[in-house]
This record gives sequence, structure tokens and C-alpha cells, in this order.
Amino acid sequence: MADQKPQLFELNNGTMKVMVSNYGCIITSLFVPDKDGKLGDVVLGFDTLEPYLNGSAPYFGCIVGRVANRIKEGKFTLNGTEYSLPINNGPNSLHGGLKGFDKVVWEVVEHKQGDNPSITFKYHARDGEEGYPGDLSVKATYTLTSKTTLSLTMEATPENKPTPVNLAQHTYFNLAGHNSGTTILNHTAQIFANHITPVDETLIPTGEIKPVAQTPFDFTTEKRIGTSINEIGLGYDHNYVLDSGEEKLGLKRAVKLKDPVSSRVLNLWTDAPGMQFYTGNYVSGVVGKGGAVYGKHSGVCLETQGFPDSVNKENFPSVVVQTGGKYRHRMVYEFSVE
Repeated sequence: MADQKPQLFELNNGTMKVMVSNYGCIITSLFVPDKDGKLGDVVLGFDTLEPYLNGSAPYFGCIVGRVANRIKEGKFTLNGTEYSLPINNGPNSLHGGLKGFDKVVWEVVEHKQGDNPSITFKYHARDGEEGYPGDLSVKATYTLTSKTTLSLTMEATPENKPTPVNLAQHTYFNLAGHNSGTTILNHTAQIFANHITPVDETLIPTGEIKPVAQTPFDFTTEKRIGTSINEIGLGYDHNYVLDSGEEKLGLKRAVKLKDPVSSRVLNLWTDAPGMQFYTGNYVSGVVGKGGAVYGKHSGVCLETQGFPDSVNKENFPSVVVQTGGKYRHRMVYEFSVE
């Protein structure tokens, strides 16, 4: 099983269909109905695995780790030892380094069909891989839990050393359809967060936790994503503190995303403390599925996560997992129309 080739797998319950790869646990397509029951593929991606393998994808659809988001100057100290990580994003380390979990082949341990089809992937990260301490056993399961709901459960167990773990799912959504030719600026978003973690010019959090009230970051009520995007440089690429969502089955509501044309709605639920809200600011001229061209703001990422650079910020929730402990992160993507 260890020498598996990158390939695509289908999860299909008759109403929604998801294509996912064992390479990077990438969601390459996700079909859900619009208000007329017409299926549309609402995620950015490629028709074949080749562009993912040759590095053409700006983290389309993948699971990123061992530590998602940015670590300042690629350095952190744990139990008196300083660790140095690859620098791959300005002066910082991003999404697990040069060859993070998004760029490895995971083992398929189970693929079930039926009413609630699911697939489980497993990966073993070695001590010192991309500079991180300790062997880490990682598992991710995608399940179609209802007609239009996709759940993702991620688990990680340190085998011999405490280590930071922060996994995130990096799909770019466009609820109008990946090939609609429209940006996500007309989507509305409601983010269940009263605070963000503001960042410096290299997108590293300053350590503050600031209210969004009376700022362009305020999505506490439904608002067009494009309304105040021009007030913050290239666009949104910020961590929201999920502190105000209703709870359901141990998960809190992170965000409600809606496309006014198709009437498609995505409600995302999570047990993570934060969510990176990223508006595809760096996507430019990427030729995707069916020849669709993705430009700036063609999709939006809703990356539920531990806070960025938590390893260097004592006041942020810790992402360090001790030996004998376990990392667990659940997400539910609930699609509907309204």
C-alpha cells in the first residue's frame, strides 16, 4: 500500500458528488444543486492531477500541514529547542513548508460507497520532515453525511515528541460555479466572529485580538464580500476569531456564504478556534477545469484552523500536541439554497 500512485476517487450520493485525490487529500471538484436543482461544480481546480503535481495550483482544494498558515521567519522554540523551517512565503514559512501535507501521496485506508459514501486517507510524517519535530501519524476522512453535506474529520497523533499541529482545508469556493466567469465579490458572507487577529506587512499576526466593529473586517451580518474589500489592500487574508456562532453537535457555525444568482448557500461548521478568510488575492490567469480561467477573487477560502503563528504567540490558543495526546479537527460543509 505504501507505494500508491496519485489518483482520483469519487464520493457520490445521488445528489452531490465530490472528487478527491490521495495526493494532498485534494478536493478537485464538488457538485451541488442550485435553486433549480441544476448541479454545478463550486470549487476551483483542474481536470487532471498533472497541474497539482507540477505545482500549478495555489493550494487548490488540499489539506495543508503539518502547520497551516504562516510561522514568523520559519522559527519557533519548543521545550528549549529552536526549530527552523523552510522559508517559502516572503520571510516566513507557509502551510507546512516546501513539501507540506498538500504535496505528498496519502494512503487510502478505506473507501466506502452507499448512502453515506466516505474515504479515509492516512499519512505518516517523519521526525524532521520540513523541519518539524517528531513522527506524526495523520488521518483525514471525507464523508457525505446527508444529501448536500460534506464532513471532514482530521486527526493527528504525535508518536515520540511534542509537536505543533494545525491542519486546514484549503478549497477555493465559488458558489456561482467555478466556470461562472464571475468573482466571489458579489457573494455575501456572514462570519460568526467579533474579532480578528491583525497582521503586519508580511501577514504575521501582531498578537493583538481586535474587534471588527466599525472596520472593513466586519461580517457579523450578511455583507457583500466586495463592499469594503478595496479598503484593505489586495483583499482579505485574515484570521477570524470564531467567538459568536451558534453551536450544533459540538461544532460552532463559522461562516455562511451565499451566491445571489444561483441561490446556493454554504454554512460551514467547525470546532477550530479560528478561520482564515482568504479572497484569492494572488490567483492570476490560472487555466482550470474545462478551460475556465481563474483570476483574482475567483474563489474564496474558508480555512478553519488554529491561529497563525500560534507557536510564537503565548496569548493565542496553543497548537502544540503532547505525546500521548491527539489533535482532532472537524468541519461540516452544509450546502443548501435559499
